[in-house]
Amino acid sequence: MNKKTTDNLMGSETVLVEEKISPTQNGAKPLRVGDIIEGTVIGRGRSSIFLDLDPQGTGIIFGKEFYDSREELKSLEKGDKVFAKVTDMENEKGYIELSMSDASKELAWDKLKEKKDGSELLTVKITGANKGGLMGKVAGVAAFLPVSQLEASHYPRVEDGDFSKILKELQKFVGKEMEVKIFDLSQKENKLILSEKIKGKEKMKEVLGKYKVGDVVDGEITAVTDFGAFMKFGEDGLEGLIHISELDWQLIENPTKIVKTGQKVTAKIIEISNNRVSLSLKALKKDPWIEIEKEHKKGDKVKGEIVKINPFGAFIQITSEIRGLCHVSEFGTREKMTEALKEGKSYNFEILEIKPAEHRISLKLAE
Repeated sequence: MNKKTTDNLMGSETVLVEEKISPTQNGAKPLRVGDIIEGTVIGRGRSSIFLDLDPQGTGIIFGKEFYDSREELKSLEKGDKVFAKVTDMENEKGYIELSMSDASKELAWDKLKEKKDGSELLTVKITGANKGGLMGKVAGVAAFLPVSQLEASHYPRVEDGDFSKILKELQKFVGKEMEVKIFDLSQKENKLILSEKIKGKEKMKEVLGKYKVGDVVDGEITAVTDFGAFMKFGEDGLEGLIHISELDWQLIENPTKIVKTGQKVTAKIIEISNNRVSLSLKALKKDPWIEIEKEHKKGDKVKGEIVKINPFGAFIQITSEIRGLCHVSEFGTREKMTEALKEGKSYNFEILEIKPAEHRISLKLAE
């Protein structure tokens, strides 16, 4: 093997490297642009580095590729082995042009796929936040942890759903490390999605096995949001959601009027699905619709207050827990309905139909 002295492509200094055979000589398998290949450092210049790609020839990392990987390249010494990606089969000097940064990215994606397939637990440092979730890097690849993939204890419980308040809560995690698993990835789309909540799926499945639908549990309200309340219960500190529709039989506009954070409550488990528990307070309260059919029948007159007027009709509060509907068809047009009824005022109505099982009562304005 002959010695060859060549001008550095990025400067005037000379670098001594070993002259290698061409990629097509000696029966060696031809390289292609895009291949990842391992090479040994055999020489370097001020802004270039040469790799022995035995038996394929000699490769060079220079120009933008050298600049992009300068931090990794500056610590390399003769004899060190590195992976690089072929970007040009043969330049004007006869070298195979290489990119170390491109190879690192491809190898990183391969490693990430292995970690996802193996359901491996990762540690990620949170570097930023937006209203949709948290940001970080895994193996040098930008990653995103959506709000929906946070553990219940880390979920931003903002009562009014205000995005600025959600962002403020999420920013508390910046600079901290979190244990996650890879939820989804696509090298083509440069997408790496993480999940914090799926890391505990197996443990959660085991804990949930102690409970069944219909169980009554005691617990504490840990947060109240615009869509309901979170309740912690059991020795394992499980947390379930009481949806706004399950807080009480009456129609609720603001959950904070029913429960408060820190309040001790008793709830019924109404669903266990996808490692989530749904709870209900109203399931333990007497259903007011059972009594309504005993007290009233079709044709009876009742008095009620107009609480809301929609294009399809008006909602009438008959009792604190029962609302009926007077359909717009009873007036002919929406204009006639809004002329006859005003929100906040009470009127006499006639019952057209009662369906307790469907929690529905139809009314018309009494003559």
